[in-house]
Amino acid sequence: METIQAANENHSADKNKLLRILGVTFGLAVVIGGTIGVGILRSPGAVAAQLGSVWLVILVWTLGGVYSLLGANYTAELATMIPKAGGPYVYAHRAYGDYGGFVVGWSDWLLNTLSIAYISIVFGEYAAALLAPNFSSGVVVFSVTILLLLTALNWIGLRAGSGTQKLTSLLKAIALLGFIVACFIFGGQNNSVSAEQTTVIAPSGFALFTGFILAFQLVLGTYAGWNSAVYFAEEDTNPEQNIPRSMFGGIALIIAIYLLVNLALLYVLPLSQMAASKFAGADAMNLIFGERSGQIITVLALLSIIGIINANLMFTPRTLLALGRDGLFLDKAATVNKGGTPVFALLMTVLPAIILITIGTFEILLAVTEFFAVTNTILLIGSLFLLRRREPDLPRPFRAWGYPFAPLVMLLAAILLFFGYIVSNLSNSLYAIVALATSYPIFLLIKKTRAR
Repeated sequence: METIQAANENHSADKNKLLRILGVTFGLAVVIGGTIGVGILRSPGAVAAQLGSVWLVILVWTLGGVYSLLGANYTAELATMIPKAGGPYVYAHRAYGDYGGFVVGWSDWLLNTLSIAYISIVFGEYAAALLAPNFSSGVVVFSVTILLLLTALNWIGLRAGSGTQKLTSLLKAIALLGFIVACFIFGGQNNSVSAEQTTVIAPSGFALFTGFILAFQLVLGTYAGWNSAVYFAEEDTNPEQNIPRSMFGGIALIIAIYLLVNLALLYVLPLSQMAASKFAGADAMNLIFGERSGQIITVLALLSIIGIINANLMFTPRTLLALGRDGLFLDKAATVNKGGTPVFALLMTVLPAIILITIGTFEILLAVTEFFAVTNTILLIGSLFLLRRREPDLPRPFRAWGYPFAPLVMLLAAILLFFGYIVSNLSNSLYAIVALATSYPIFLLIKKTRAR
């Protein structure tokens, strides 16, 4: 009887155990795949409109990469110091306790779930335009379909999800490189960037400051996802080495791709035309390939979106898993199937995303989560300083370089963005403050329910 009971316990432990099978290849794939989306083809026009200068455009895209590298610097220390599944929540919980961890974990899950819904809708728009332009419900059908297909793949297990991520990230990188090469080979005959075009509509004074802040926010939106690898620290075969390599290597490749895309666009489009464009990538393709450009850019967009949806579907449930483990969410959230997927947490992520897709009215919530993203950055940098002082002897396989100055620069930049966001998005900031206030009664309700 004891032998049977022990066997059952071991089987249960194996069933609910995350699989340690990931390496640096997956880390690079999830960082690249979870970051690069359609934004790099859409945002350059809006960034150029805010700045009006080629050199400022290149500067802000470079600074976005530097900001991400500074973020990876402090995050790598936290992730290798506490190599657990769940990402930012894990570090905030260690530093601030239950409620501080809950706020970061809950807002991080909400942000990523909204992103899944929004990105799926974008996929539906492109797929409907390409395959069924006259189908009135095409956007919702294609959005839900791609989400369910990728959910099924991840439900099978970690190997299926990680394999999909590697493939989609590789195809995405190849497609973007093909776009860049096409711009430089076939573009430039009709339009070229002259010296006069470098300051077409450049603002000055306070207008330049606010324009730079708004442009920087747009750029940071395209870099969001650079920390994707940390959610899988518990499933990495060597997190102490692979997580820093994945983040720094992935960000470096993303910076290179983003700068090349912008240079390619500027080679094809005059700055004035780029600044007036809502979709600079499509306009560049239109000049090069004419009528065929629509299908080319649509296929490129679809490839980019599939990878980012899959990445989000992989790492978002792991936040709920970590919350469930620590008694800050349902116990079932920590349930893992034999393939290594937290299935209940995946279900609790996909269902709200599908609801949001069908109602399609979550712009305010999306803006609120952007506010929380900046707030979480400030809290996580604070956790680095707090844990350095409170637990100095904790093993740190990776120590943030330039401490305390480099993390302090990142903190000051995040605080500046925080106030810049409030000034430029006052109404949505008020919604975010209300959402933050309601997190406490939700936290108390969960604690009370768990106590029963």
